[in-house]
Formats: sequence, structure tokens, C-alpha cells
Amino acid sequence: MTAASIWTRGGRAWADLGLGLKGFIVVALPLAILLAGIGALHLSARAEAEAEARVRLTFAIQRDIHEVHALLAEAASGVRGYRLTGRQAFLEPYIKAEALLPTTLDRLRGTARDPEIRRRLARVDDLVVLKRDGLAQLASMPGAGTAIGMETQAVTRALIANKAVLDALRAEIEAMQRREVELLAERQARADAERRRTWTLTAVLAGIGLLGGLAAAQLLFTGIVRRVRSLERDAERLERGVPLSLVDEAQDEIGRLARRLVQAGNLLRSREAALREGEERYRRVIEGVRDYGIFALDVDGQVVSWNTGAERIKGWTAEEILGRHFSNFYPPEAREETPVRLLEIASKDGRVEDEGWRVRRDGGRFWANVVITALRDEDGTLTGFSKVTRDITERRRAEEALGHARAEAERASRAKSEFLSRMSHELRTPLTAILGFNQLLGMDGETMTDDQRHAVDQIANAGGHLLAMIEEVLDIARIEAGGHALTLEAVTLGPVLDDVRNLIGPQAQAAGVDIRIEGKTGGVARIDRRATVQILLNLLSNAVKYGPAGGTVTVGVVDESDRLRVEVVDEGPGVPDAFITRLFTPFDRLDAERWSGAEGSGLGLALSRGLAQAQGGDVVYRPRGDRSGAVFTLDLINASSLTGDAE
Repeated sequence: MTAASIWTRGGRAWADLGLGLKGFIVVALPLAILLAGIGALHLSARAEAEAEARVRLTFAIQRDIHEVHALLAEAASGVRGYRLTGRQAFLEPYIKAEALLPTTLDRLRGTARDPEIRRRLARVDDLVVLKRDGLAQLASMPGAGTAIGMETQAVTRALIANKAVLDALRAEIEAMQRREVELLAERQARADAERRRTWTLTAVLAGIGLLGGLAAAQLLFTGIVRRVRSLERDAERLERGVPLSLVDEAQDEIGRLARRLVQAGNLLRSREAALREGEERYRRVIEGVRDYGIFALDVDGQVVSWNTGAERIKGWTAEEILGRHFSNFYPPEAREETPVRLLEIASKDGRVEDEGWRVRRDGGRFWANVVITALRDEDGTLTGFSKVTRDITERRRAEEALGHARAEAERASRAKSEFLSRMSHELRTPLTAILGFNQLLGMDGETMTDDQRHAVDQIANAGGHLLAMIEEVLDIARIEAGGHALTLEAVTLGPVLDDVRNLIGPQAQAAGVDIRIEGKTGGVARIDRRATVQILLNLLSNAVKYGPAGGTVTVGVVDESDRLRVEVVDEGPGVPDAFITRLFTPFDRLDAERWSGAEGSGLGLALSRGLAQAQGGDVVYRPRGDRSGAVFTLDLINASSLTGDAE
């Protein structure tokens, strides 16, 4: 592996490190070198201190050796003086030496480390013992201070022996001192060398730390600045819409940011392309719409866009209308006020819708439906308006025609109702006379034959049926004309149902039908009693009429809080699905061929629903379910709920 490849791989590994780790390395490297320098200084200082301690130890050993020599020399001199003078004062150095020599020698034995010194110190110990013994012998010999005491052979021999021991001690001590001088020189040289090495190491480590920190900082910040500037150039290219290429492939934060910037640029270009494509499609759609005039206004109402529909409806081309105020589309009488008012409302409420006359380029007018919507940017600032115009002149004409037709139909309905009312009155007058004369004939029934009595009964039945039909026609006419006067009051349903059952009783007995009343008959409804009785009579009459002989008709009352429902349930065949939508159509007798024997005008259910709705209720039909029969429900207002609301 070459140095260049190693350098390349190292540079790549450094680039892939995160910025946090790079910063840590930049800070930690000088700190580590500093700590290493401090450690080296500590070790060097300790070595220097040890060297100085050894120098001081050498001085101490020299001092102790000198002290041993001095103590022995002074002791010997004192003993000789004592032998000459006999004065005890001369023994003080001897006594002092006897006291200090053991301590000094022990200290020497504890501090001496050099083998040669220790060997000589062992010989010194022996000589010191001999010297001390010899001095003790001299000090103890008799005759101190006399001429005889100094001239005896024993004293002479002792002095000679002590001198020989002292000379031997002096020789050993001088040898030890010379050795200590050598050791001192060596140790001082070693201490100086340690001191020089400490300063040299300190300088080297400081230089390495400074250079390493500067190199790491330069490597980090130069690379960051270069790459950040590259990102800045990429941002500028992105702003200009220039495609970006990935140059920084490092795996750190800046490298990831560069890749995301490239991805964002690609996404932005794709979205811009999609937006341009969408805007182009929208423009084509808007321009292709011919039934609606769609265009934009600026904040002052000047036209800034125009589509094909607007050109078709208003007659202006884009070149002719762009830049002009949209008040040109309004007739002169509304041109000053309406455009300004509509823009103010749209600015305040967001949109406004209006219908009115507009003017084409050729001066022709058309009825338009207009929607103006305020356009705002992300900050809510008004940037303009969109305006959609639809030509609804034909719809307005159709509505006017429909209004005329409705008015004509209402007039015809009123004329029909008036005609029916007059005709009913005209029919009732002779019919009343016929029924009166028929009653007179009936009074002579004893003189009549059976055929004559049957004829009189037929006249009475036909007249009664015709009179009931006339009353129903009059009620229908009143309801359609809105002139049917009702008196609404709170009425308990139980007595009303009893009255209806009594009234329908003869018809039910004739058909063998049993009428049952069940449920909450104590409920109070807000009704017109006479109209409600008529409704229930119609419903029960139909139930008896179309039910099987010997069957049952059930009248049930259901309380539903604010409503009361009266359900009339029969056991007849029910109403076919095809006829349900025609149940409440006046004069429409359903399945007349099948029920040709049943009397009826086709007005009962229509009249019942009309009377129910006039009371705020209704009449509805539903099949009985899985069993044959029909269920007609009279829906009424619950008077109890009205009382609770009032309270």
C-alpha cells in the first residue's frame, strides 16, 4: 500500500467522521498532547527531584562522615589533654563523641547506598569501636595529670595504638569522602541532565501540541468552510433552477446535507414540472370552458385573464378587454355602484354571488349569475379576484314562464273550486227537495207495496250517498281554496274514538266486523274535533268496506312525546305496491274493477289527508308486514308537549 493510497484513505475516513467527532478530535488532540506533556513533565520533575535528593543525600553523607572524623579527633585530643592535665573538662569532647557517634553511624548506615561506601563504612565501624575502646582505656588509666602518668609504657603503647587507629580511620574517611565527591559529581551531572531533558521534552511536546492543534483546526475548518461555500453555491444554483450534481460524498452532516439538498432540488424540479403541467392543463380547461365566463381581476378590478367562455358570453376578445375595468360589463344605471359594492363584499366575506342584467360588447343585455371570489396569498394579503359568469337568460325566461303558468294554474284551480262550490250548492237544493219528498213517501209506507217501499229506500240511499259526495266535494274545494275553517283545541282522544265507533257501528255490524280500541286513549291532541271525527270515519269506513266479513279492525293510540299517532289496522288484502303512490289522489278509485261493488267517490283519503295537514298532522299508509292488511296512521300534535313548552 503506497503512501498516497494511505493518505487518500485517511482523508476519506476523516471526511466521513461526524462534525461532532471531528470537533472533539480537534479539541482532544491538543488536550491529549498537553496532558502527555504534563505527564512527561511530572516524570521528568520526579526524576530531577530524585537526582537532587540523591545530591542532598550525598551532602548529608559527607557531613556525617566529616562529623564522625571530627568527633573522634576531638575525643582523642580531649583524652590526651586529660592525660596531660588531669582536668575533667578535657573529657567533654570524649563524652560528647561517646554520645553522638552511635547515632551518626546509624544514620550513615541508613543513608549509604553505594557499595564501596557501605564496605568502607563497615571497616569504619570496626575502627570506631577500636578507637572508642582505646580512648576509654587511656581515660581510665591512673596518673592523669602527672609526669609519671604520661611516661609509663602502657600509656605510650595506648597512645600509639590510638594514633594508628585514628590514622586508619582518617584514611577510610578520606577515601569515603573522595568517593562521595565522585558520587556528588555524578549525581549533580545526572540532575542537570534530567533538568535539561525536562525542558527539552516540555518544549518538544508544546511544539507538537501547538502544531497538531493548528493542523487539526486547519484541516477541520478549512474543509468545513470549503464545503459550506460549496453548499452556498448549490443553493444559488437551486434558486436559479439549475440541476445540482452530488460532489460531496462524505458521510458527515455536511455530506448528508449536500445529498438532501440535491434530493430537494430534484423534488423541487419535479414538483415545478408537475405544477407547470397542472397549470397548463388548468389553463387549457379554463380556456376550453364555453358555458362559463371565467376570468381574473386585480385588486382594483382590472381584467387580467380571459377565457373562451367569457369571450363567447360577453363578446370581448382577450386583446380588447385585458387591462380594462370589469364595470364595462354592467348597464349604465348600475355601472357606478354595483361593481364597487360587489368587490367590497367579496373582500370582506371571501365571496359574493349576484344575479342581474349584464351588457355584451354589442350592447345587448343578458341575465347573468355572477360569483366573485377574493384571492389571497399565504399571509392573507388580497391579491385579486376570480369571477365566474353564467348566462342564465333562458332559465330566467323559463322561470318567468313557469311563474305565469303557476299563476294560471292557481287561477284555474280557484275557478274550479268556485265552480264545484256553486255546483254543489245547485245540486244540494234539488237533492234536498227530492230527499224531503222521499221522506213524505216513506211516511205512507203502510199503504205501499213491497216494490214501492224498496224503491223509496233506494231513493233514500242514493240521495244520502249523493249528499255525502257533495259534502266531500265541498270540503275538498274549501281545503284547496284555503277556506276550510278549523278550530284547534286540546281534546282527549278516548271520547272521540268512542263517538267514531258508535257512528260506524251500523256499517260494522252489517259487515260482521268487530272494532277494537286499544292503546293510550287518554292522550290529549290539539285537533279540530269535527274534522278528526270525519277523518277517522273515512279510515274506519274503508277498513270495514275492504276488510273480510267477520274480521277485526283495530284502532290503536301511540304516544310519541310531541306526537300522537292513531293507527287503523284492518285484515283486508292491503294496497298493491303499484297503487300506493295514487292513494291520496282525489277522484282516483284504485282497482275499481276489483271493488266495483263498493261504494266510494275516491275523495275520502284525499279529504282525510287534507284535513289532517290543516291541523298540523298527516295521514300515511304502510303495509301491515308479514300479514295481510293495511295500516293507516293519523299523525296528530300532542297537546301535552305544547303545554310543557309553554311552562
